[in-house]
Amino acid sequence: MLIRGILFLRKKVFLGKSCIILNKKNFQLGKNVTIEKYTELDGYASNKIILGNNVKIGAYSKLLSTSHLATYGKGLSVGNNSAVGDFTHFGASGGIEIGNDVIMGSYISFHSENHNFEDTSKLIREQGVNSKGIIIGNNVWVGAKVTFLDGTKIGNNCVVAAGAVVNGEFPNNVVVGGVPAKILKQIKSEN
Repeated sequence: MLIRGILFLRKKVFLGKSCIILNKKNFQLGKNVTIEKYTELDGYASNKIILGNNVKIGAYSKLLSTSHLATYGKGLSVGNNSAVGDFTHFGASGGIEIGNDVIMGSYISFHSENHNFEDTSKLIREQGVNSKGIIIGNNVWVGAKVTFLDGTKIGNNCVVAAGAVVNGEFPNNVVVGGVPAKILKQIKSEN
C-alpha cells in the first residue's frame, strides 16, 4: 500500500488497490494517511480536500465533492487521528468538516446539500439546491450506519448512536441517537 501511495500520489500515503483519486492536485494529505481498497475520491471542489495526519478512509468509500460538474462543491476536511469505516459516503458539495480524533463505524453517510421543494408549480429537480454544510467536532464517536443531513453540527466529546439520522445542532458532551436524532444523555466529566 505504501509503495502504491508513493508511486501514485508522490507522498507517504498508504493506498489500497483499485482506488480512484480524481483532481489529486486539490488534495492536501497529512502524514500516514490510509486510503483503503476500492475507494473513490473526487477533489473537484472550491476548497482543498484536507486529510490530516493519521487519517484513515475505509474500503469502498466514496467522496463526491460536487453534485453537478457545472458548479464546484465545497469539499471535505478531516482532522488528525480521525477514521471512517468501510462504505462511507461523503456527499460533500455543501462542505463537510470533521474534527480531530473522530472515530466512525461503517456505512456512514453525509449529505451536505438539500433540494428546494417549496414551489409546487415546478418539479423538485428544477428548484435547485441549498447547502449549509456539516460540522463534526473533536473527539466524537459515531456508530455504524449513521446518516448526517445538511445543516448538522455535532459538538466536541459526543457520541452518535448507531443508525441515527442526524439533523440540527447538538452541543458538546452529549449522546445523540434516534430517527430523527435527539439528545439521549449528557456526558458527565469524572473530574
